[in-house]
This record gives sequence, C-alpha cells and structure tokens, in this order.
Amino acid sequence: MDLEQEIGRLKRELNAVVLAHYYQESEIQDVADFVGDSLALAQQAEKTQADVIVFCGVHFMAETAKILNPRKLVLLPDLAAGCSLSDRCPPGQFQAFRQKYPDHFVVTYVNSSAAVKAMSDVICTSSNAVKIVSKIPADRKILFAPDQHLGRYVMKQTGRDMVLWPGSCMVHEIFSEKRLVQLKVEHPDAEIIAHPECEAPVLAHADYIGSTKQLLDYTGTSPKTKFIVVTEAGILHQMQQRSPGKTFLPAPPDNGCACNECPHMRLNTMDKLYRAMRDRTPKLELPPGLAEAAYAPLKRMLEWS
Repeated sequence: MDLEQEIGRLKRELNAVVLAHYYQESEIQDVADFVGDSLALAQQAEKTQADVIVFCGVHFMAETAKILNPRKLVLLPDLAAGCSLSDRCPPGQFQAFRQKYPDHFVVTYVNSSAAVKAMSDVICTSSNAVKIVSKIPADRKILFAPDQHLGRYVMKQTGRDMVLWPGSCMVHEIFSEKRLVQLKVEHPDAEIIAHPECEAPVLAHADYIGSTKQLLDYTGTSPKTKFIVVTEAGILHQMQQRSPGKTFLPAPPDNGCACNECPHMRLNTMDKLYRAMRDRTPKLELPPGLAEAAYAPLKRMLEWS
C-alpha cells in the first residue's frame, strides 16, 4: 500500500487537514498540510476550515486543537504520545502550588494539560513567551509553569521576577555540556543554536537561542554554513530542506546516543496516521466545562501574539 497516496485520498474524503510538529518523523512532515511549532500549529488549528483535524504531535497539542474547535473531529494517531513536561505538572499538584500564590498572574507554557491551562491566566509558547510576559503590567506578580528553564530564560530577557514551577523537558534537559563543547572543538566553524528549554550551562555556549521555529528561520538567514543544533533532532529535516547547502549537526545528549529524539513524538508513524484517518479514531475528547475553561487563557495568548 502506498501510504502517502492513501493519506492524500483520505484527506479529500474527510475534508481533513494534517498538522505536524517539527519533531515528527520526516515522512509525516512531508505529507502534512502544515508543519510548525506549537504557536503556529495552534494558529492553524484556530483558523482551519477543515471538518477533521489530524494532529501529528503529542497529546497536549491535540487538546489545544480541540479546545479551539470543540465541535470538530480531532484525531491523534497515537493517544499515548504524551509529554514529559506536561506529565511533570499534575493538575492536582499545580492547583495546590497555585493556591500558595493567589495574587500572582499565571503564565502557563503550552506544554501542559488542558486542566492546567484552565487554571491559568494566559498561555505561552517558546516563540512568544518573552512577548507574553512583557505585556503583563509591571506591578503584577507572575507565576510561570511548568518549564523552569524556559522561565529562567524569560526572566533574564524581560527582567521580571517570577515564581517558577520546577518542571523540565526530558529531551532538553539531557543535553551534555561536556559533549557539546567537545563537538564544538571538532567543528570550530559551527554556530551553536539552542532551544530555551535547555539547562543554563548548555545555553551559556549558544550563539543563538530561540524556539524551534526561530532556530529554523535563523539557519536560513545566517551567513554561517554549519550549525550544532541543540534541540530535538526532528527539526533537522526542515533545516536541511530549507538550506540544502548547509550542514546541521545534532547536539549529543548524555546517554550514549548520537542525537536526541523525543520518544513521545516518535510514537506517531505513517501507518498509525493512515489508520487513524481510515477508522476516524483515536479521537481527542474533552469534557465541555474543561474545554471552555481552558479556552480563555489560550485565546488570550493568540490575541496577544
């Protein structure tokens, strides 16, 4: 079976749009109607005219699409595709943490569950976190969750003091500073570009820090021709497509592997994508009250962006 052809047929039959994150396997990126980071995917989900949204990403991303489109069918090829950052911020624990700071304005990273979003004042992504925090009045105290490393980066960029939930991403926290320095010694002509979810010692070596989309754009405009990329290795496919004459080296994690891949993102496959569209399942469902509560802070993010 030609999966690419069959997926194309099902798109037309269902009036479906396939949205894929940069961290998906390259074959899925190539069949998607739109490939982007969390902010761009949320914006696409908000404005799509499709009847069916097939989300090739992780659970919280499909939840976001459902929150923005409660009456549309949202499919996720593998419902087990979760997120370590979201998992490390359970709603019950976050609620107790939030109650300790009742006067704080709550900024929550999009890598979180719908239940945590519903307890927030505004959502952000790594693309717009600095902009979102900068819009909050200077006299308001801020609580930032769930990624502490992104939070510290935003504090440094904005000069705002924030209470941080002690969460982190399993992909970005495992990069080895020692191995990164060794790779730079081997390739002294390469620029180091890094995602702000990385730990501070790793970010200290970066020539440029930005969201996934910002890293992609930077490699396309930089006069440099070689880059050490300190984020999930799936983005290298888009970088190579946009700049075929340049060299991209995945930064090594501290676990013996050559590159760093998110195991949750890689649960989605072309076969699962086809089967999800063929069978109209697995569907992403949310209780109506929860979806409505999570909508307001998510909509505020889109408006502020």
